[in-house]
Amino acid sequence: MENEHIVKSFDEELSQIENMTLEMGGLVETQILESVTALCNRDQELAQKVRLDDKTVDLLESEINDLTLRTLALRQPLATDLRSVICALKVSSNLERIGDYAKNISKRAQVLADIKSVGTAERTIKRMGEMVQKMVADVLNAYIRKDLAMADEIRLRDEEVDYIHNTLFRELLTYMMENPSNITLCMHLLFIARNLERMGDHATGIAEQVHYVVTGSVPEENRPKADKTSQMIVEENSEAEE
Repeated sequence: MENEHIVKSFDEELSQIENMTLEMGGLVETQILESVTALCNRDQELAQKVRLDDKTVDLLESEINDLTLRTLALRQPLATDLRSVICALKVSSNLERIGDYAKNISKRAQVLADIKSVGTAERTIKRMGEMVQKMVADVLNAYIRKDLAMADEIRLRDEEVDYIHNTLFRELLTYMMENPSNITLCMHLLFIARNLERMGDHATGIAEQVHYVVTGSVPEENRPKADKTSQMIVEENSEAEE
């Protein structure tokens, strides 16, 4: 009878941890979309809201950490149960970092409030934001359902985010070379695009934790990584010099 009580108590605590993680994930998804919307619409109030909401995300991470550590100490879970608790710690950490990147985007959105957009760069950033938000939503579903196939598919999806980042990097460098007055805007947009690319990496990290919970091992194959921005060389545009 005592064993049944221990098992029931552990299941209830794990369910509480997962529900808190979902709540945290929902806030982070909103942060992603609102930070990009604030940028594209030059909405300083929305950008400030995202920055303030980050405190709630941080608080939830702290509460999840406290509960998971308490569960580890009191229940001493083994095998899949142990992996599930450790996974919760890592998922909340990844979500907190994604929230930080959204906050960083909002800070830059406020700086750019009075600067007009250039070309199609911000439309591309909006598309990246939507892709990353969908990755986070799907990977949280995979986490709750322990869906290995979905988790592994999300790992592969990150490659498309990297490709868009590469394309945007070239585009923004071209704008800066064509007109030095674009440099301030484009540098901020470069950092914003990098923030979104890193969000995709953290969503992929959560997918790998789901793989670990289900199988007991990390994925054997390295995930595709298509970000080449650190190796790019942009040729000078002779027309821009004339």
